[in-house]
Amino acid sequence: MKIGVIGCGMISDWYFKAAKRFKQMDIICCGDLREESAIKQGAEYNIPVKNVEDIYTDPEVELILNLTPQQAHYAVSKRALECGKHVYSEKPLCGTMEEAEELMKLAASKGLQIAAAPDTFLGGGPQTVRKLVDEGWIGKVFAGTAMFTSRGPETWPHAPAFYKKGAGPMLDYAPYFITQLVNVLGPAVAVTASVTKGSESRVGGPETVPHVYPVEVPTFQSGIIEFASGAQITVIASYDVWRGTHPYIELYGTKGSLNMHNPNFFGGFIKVFRPGYEGWQEVPSAFDYNTDARSIGVADMIEGILTGRKTRVSGALSQHVLEIMLSFEKSSNEGKKIYLKTTCEQPAPMVQVSEDGKFE
Repeated sequence: MKIGVIGCGMISDWYFKAAKRFKQMDIICCGDLREESAIKQGAEYNIPVKNVEDIYTDPEVELILNLTPQQAHYAVSKRALECGKHVYSEKPLCGTMEEAEELMKLAASKGLQIAAAPDTFLGGGPQTVRKLVDEGWIGKVFAGTAMFTSRGPETWPHAPAFYKKGAGPMLDYAPYFITQLVNVLGPAVAVTASVTKGSESRVGGPETVPHVYPVEVPTFQSGIIEFASGAQITVIASYDVWRGTHPYIELYGTKGSLNMHNPNFFGGFIKVFRPGYEGWQEVPSAFDYNTDARSIGVADMIEGILTGRKTRVSGALSQHVLEIMLSFEKSSNEGKKIYLKTTCEQPAPMVQVSEDGKFE
């Protein structure tokens, strides 16, 4: 399928590199409102550069890969759908549930597909965890934790964007964790949470402009996600912590426990403990897609479009994950448990991926 890329910033490198493996993907042009970024990436990866509006209206482009900053996701995706293009966006899908509902309805009315990253849950590590849970290695999962604590990207040149509405730890980094939880446990039904922030401003690095910038979102969010399966997962998402030691994701079952690597990555350590073991036992990946390169989600989406099968990365999944994340601040503000209005099917387990990118 012929793809036009809009947004040629830092994350685009991951997509341009990984796309070479997937024969389903044919990137025919790229563009960015910052023309110099598009020219740089176009030259690096030998991709023709076009004006953004020309990408929307190019009759050859069938799918638009939206790699713009978080705050631009909604507008870019909406324009792409209006022009009759399928859309795969970087995470999150958009910034509000109203925007998400509008995008989903627009896509459906035009017979188009829309979905958003992350696709790391399709990697060898997260899928091995899925396989272990599905096969009952730790019994029925009834509880667990999902935690990431750091200072966030506060010293990056474009750091202020990560502390504005539409970003923060929940919408910027939690998608990796929440999507993996839905992958393993299925859809959620409720969220109870409390949020705060450690400071009203941040001091950036040498290249951060402005050097001191405001914090517009809660940068410490904690709560409990209740899943339809009965599992309850305690979550901490923070860009306020100097250093922490919590495991990234730990699942507690009736027959044992499981500890996994940071789900921002396609591969990493997986450990299981069961009664009778002397300690945690490391489990090798059962899949070969363990390198940290994006695009497998785009390829999965394209295969679904071309073959008619359900995609693992879907609009329903992206919308449900967005509602889970937004419900943390909503629960805190309203002082009550939030019962979710959206749901989705648990994504199908992953299969092996051939050297030429086919799903076997």
